[in-house]
Amino acid sequence: MPSRPRTAFAGVAVVAAWSAWQPADVAVWWMEALPAVVGLPLVWLLWQRFPWTRLAAWAMALHAVVLLVGAHYTYAETPLGFWLQDAFDFSRNHYDRIGHIAQGFFPALLAREVLSRKTPLRGGWLAFLATCFCLAFSALYELIEWWAALALGAGADAFLATQGDPWDTQWDMFLALCGAVLAQLTLAPLHNRQLATLQAARY
Repeated sequence: MPSRPRTAFAGVAVVAAWSAWQPADVAVWWMEALPAVVGLPLVWLLWQRFPWTRLAAWAMALHAVVLLVGAHYTYAETPLGFWLQDAFDFSRNHYDRIGHIAQGFFPALLAREVLSRKTPLRGGWLAFLATCFCLAFSALYELIEWWAALALGAGADAFLATQGDPWDTQWDMFLALCGAVLAQLTLAPLHNRQLATLQAARY
């Protein structure tokens, strides 16, 4: 059984501590950071029952970093987004676009791993259902943003990060789709090798 990814998760713990220190908006920090600060400790605690491949573990860690950086500044005010805006003459801060590509890219590997290990799915059906999971997850997140807007009114603006774009929701889901497809096109062979090694080690 693979050992827990101590280096990856320790790095996330450092980023989480920095992210939680004087964030731009405490309520937004909790809404944005919650998947990372709850999800990764659960993965760590349940590792004996369900160990992950190294690729999946690093995917979780990198996705957590994306979430935690956005949570600290709010997505619309993240310095990396402003740098990209200046460098490429974008009309707005696009860090939230990076976040939504990540929302498809990294979860696609996690969904692929669970489906590969718990079902007989392979090939095209595996890729299709992993992609469907990412689209469903992205749609759920957009619903959460909608509910937050209804509950908080103008106070939800920093969480929504639409920056006046009427098509922000559609862009978010489309980019998650692109991320999910890209992850599987580029990393499926490596992931398959690690899955085979993991299965062999368990049996």
